[in-house]
Amino acid sequence: MTSTAGGASNGKQIEQHEQEPMDVRIDMPWGYVVGRWYGNRQVRPILALHGWLDNLGTWNELLPLLPTHLGVLCIDLPGHGYSSKLPEGIAYHFVDYLCVILRIMEEYGWQKVSLMAHSMSAMLCFVFASLYPHRMDLLISVDIVKTRYRKPASQIDYLRTNIEGYMLEDERFANAKRQEPPSYTYAELEQVLHKGSDRSVLLENCHHILERNVAKSTKYPDKYFFSRDGRCKYYNEFHTSPPFAAELARTIRNVPYCVIKGSESNFIDEQSDEVIAILRENNPHFELHEVQGTHHVHLNNAAGVAAIINPFILRHRPPQLETWTVAGDDQSEELPAAVKEFKLAVEDSENVKRRKRKSNL
Repeated sequence: MTSTAGGASNGKQIEQHEQEPMDVRIDMPWGYVVGRWYGNRQVRPILALHGWLDNLGTWNELLPLLPTHLGVLCIDLPGHGYSSKLPEGIAYHFVDYLCVILRIMEEYGWQKVSLMAHSMSAMLCFVFASLYPHRMDLLISVDIVKTRYRKPASQIDYLRTNIEGYMLEDERFANAKRQEPPSYTYAELEQVLHKGSDRSVLLENCHHILERNVAKSTKYPDKYFFSRDGRCKYYNEFHTSPPFAAELARTIRNVPYCVIKGSESNFIDEQSDEVIAILRENNPHFELHEVQGTHHVHLNNAAGVAAIINPFILRHRPPQLETWTVAGDDQSEELPAAVKEFKLAVEDSENVKRRKRKSNL
């Protein structure tokens, strides 16, 4: 693993240095996964995973609003952002992304993991939590609570379309080494992303995703092309029948699990009801909240999402004494911000429960 960060050059600057984002590169058998570690690096961070065709920029608006005692390690999944693409002829698979979580845990020596995920990665973490509940101490899922299910006839059509789409994109991937993909102005790319997300990503927030998803054209001044791997559009999903999804949910016990639904999104609908009911019955630490916004509610309404996430994090991964130090003997020194946050959260815990939010869908 390699890492780079600007800033500190001596011991007096260590505290400031540790708060600056640090770019990391984690070696994988096919190449590497890149990420950016925000905040505290003295304790195990929250591992943040983005949605389909997005990248770590999806968390840009939310990160500054989260508790400061925990860092957040955001990564670009394989084929997304700045992470390596799989070799030519190799299709992306849901299980590959599961293995990325395990490989990162192995790289850093984590026995447990805290996960924050959106969309596709929320599906991923639902399965991960069912397979490894004993290795999780916290899960935050944004706008998806379970894996996808398609009826048999629909699944047949999906498989055929997916295979044919992958074959076309794999050919384009091979040709991209010799021929630059189609390029667009930045304003055109913003429109493509905005409309392609079914207007889930607000136009003014598209730059957070585009920053790591496009490259500057070498042929046309002031134009750009999509640099993510087009084959990711046709990755192999992990489909589960309702009985299988229910069984997966039953294995998730005693895992702090917070799900946030965007009020304008239909990704959590009646097909999720059974899984939600099981999680509520079997897991005393399960929460479901609704926040005003689209499928990218964490990007468009970061303050609303933070109002839910922060008390949840402070309850289940509160600040520890070893995460801060007192300089000198002045006992009148103000408590660190993280400890004050925790103190206020404890005192206000009953008020948090009574807040007027749609927590029962």
